[in-house]
Formats: sequence, structure tokens, C-alpha cells
Amino acid sequence: MHVLITGGAGFIGSHLVDLHLARGDKVHVVDNLSTGSLDNLAPHLDSPGFRFSEADIVTWPELGEAVGWADRIYHLAAVVGVFRVLEHPISVMATNIAGCERLLRAVDHGGWRPQVLLASSSEVYGPRTDPFLREDMDLIIQPEAPPRWNYAISKLADEAFALSYARFKNIPVTVVRLFNTIGPRQTGRYGMVVPRFVRQAVDGVSLTVFGDGAQGRAFTDVRDTVVMLDELAGCATTSGVIVNVGSDNELSMNELARRVIDRAGSSSRIEHIPYDIAYGQEYVDIPHRCPDLTRLHELIASRPRWTLDTTLDDLIARTRHREGSS
Repeated sequence: MHVLITGGAGFIGSHLVDLHLARGDKVHVVDNLSTGSLDNLAPHLDSPGFRFSEADIVTWPELGEAVGWADRIYHLAAVVGVFRVLEHPISVMATNIAGCERLLRAVDHGGWRPQVLLASSSEVYGPRTDPFLREDMDLIIQPEAPPRWNYAISKLADEAFALSYARFKNIPVTVVRLFNTIGPRQTGRYGMVVPRFVRQAVDGVSLTVFGDGAQGRAFTDVRDTVVMLDELAGCATTSGVIVNVGSDNELSMNELARRVIDRAGSSSRIEHIPYDIAYGQEYVDIPHRCPDLTRLHELIASRPRWTLDTTLDDLIARTRHREGSS
């Protein structure tokens, strides 16, 4: 199989690279390295089955050739991370929407119909307070939406493009709404909470919880996520379908912080920081973000193998090993 992964130097994309190269597939990654890292791909750079192109998906001149080569495309390229979304709200909209539409248009013009899996986000559900979020729910877009919602709006636009190309151009596109994926190679640089907590606990400094810490999230290990993405991409019945991908084991940020401290055996304390201090501007968080996984479980057989505790133990051990090696 020939596999094209846009945004493939990110932590999710790089795990997809691992999965497909281990099978003997040919993999082509394109990434502008704005948030991804070439270090994530280092073990494969000299592999005969691997190719890397440092380029922006919006302007990459080889896009048409690449989609014509691919049997499967994972479209992960996007501006991500709360800090980047708040600092660059215009580029979030422009890059995320234009890159997605350009990719789908290239597939259509090429005439070849590779499997396309488009990564969307649980952010599209907006400020809903439901305990579980279903794919068929109405989505909420606030009037005069602040920049915080630009990422969600861009991903919703991407979904609309994907479903339209699936229905009117016969392109086999599956949309996955990812919920809080965590694991090796994820960085806390752009606002991701688990690597930040792990680093703080290992260093013995205070774990900085934004807001009151009551907001709930459900976390899935990236090594489970990529298995589910692979199975969904290979499922003929998912074309033109939106699927939640994640875990439905929700816990609060306060509970997560305590769990990290406990697993690390750390003396760290928990420090709450107001959102306006943490982000430098007003920020409205969501009280719950947990997926209804009924549709996912109807479509595929894969179930998570990593628990939150085993993932945290692994990340803590990796962080300590890196410190010991430096």
C-alpha cells in the first residue's frame, strides 16, 4: 500500500508512519515542521520505503503527484494547539480550510480514488454541556465567536468539504473527530496538558492547572488511536461518515493532576492559574468533553489496550530516561 500522511511529523502522524512501515507499506510524509518535528521521523529517514517532503500543504507543488501515487491519505496537516490558535487566529482559518480543500480538489482532479481519512476535532461540538457527545448532535457556534473558536470553525468547514466531496465527487472520505489523544512524542509547547503535567511532576515543580480544574476530558493513547484510524480508513462502510475516536473514561483536570503526581511519586503541588493569566486573554473553557463511542464500536472491532495509568507510567519513564541521558 502507498500511504500519504500530511502533517506526518506530528506525534499522531509519526505513529501512523511507524504502523505502516512495520507492515511493509510505502509512506510519504509532507509537513512544514511548524509544530511537527523531524526527530519524530528520525528512525525512518533512511528507510527505502519512506519519503519526507518539507512543505506547506497549501502551496506544495507536488500535491497532485502525491495524491495520484497514494492508495490511502491521512490528512492531519493543521495549525493546532491552544496557544497557537489564540496567537494566530487568521492563519488557523486560512491554513486549515485551504489545505483541506486543496487536498480534496487534487484527489478529484487526479481521477484516482484513494481512501482519505480526514482528522477533525472534538472542538467542533462547541460549548455543549452534554455528558457525552454524539456525531448527530447539533453543533453550537457562538455569535461573534472569539478567536478561541476559530480552530473549531475551520475543522467544521473541513468536515463540510469532506462530506461534499464524498457525496458529489464519489471520493471515499472518512471524518474522524479526535478526542484528547496523548502519548510519546507529544509536546506541551502549544498547550497540551498531559506532557506539561508529566514534565512538571518529574521536575518536582507545581502542576499548573488552568481555571478551577473541574473541566473534564477523556484521554486516549496515540498507539491505540492510530490502530483505530487504520481500521476506519480500511472500512468500506465509513465513506461519507463522521466518527468520534477516543475514550469515554472522563476525569477532571484536578483528578488528572493528582493522578500524574501519584504515578510519578512526586512531591509536586497543584497550582491553579486563571485563564486570562495562562493564555494572556479571556478564555471560555468547556466543562465536559467526552465522546459517545456507539458509532465507532459499530464500525470497528479495535478497543484501547492502553489505560490512562499505563500511558502515564510510560510517559513518566520516558521523561526520566531523557533527563538521565542528557
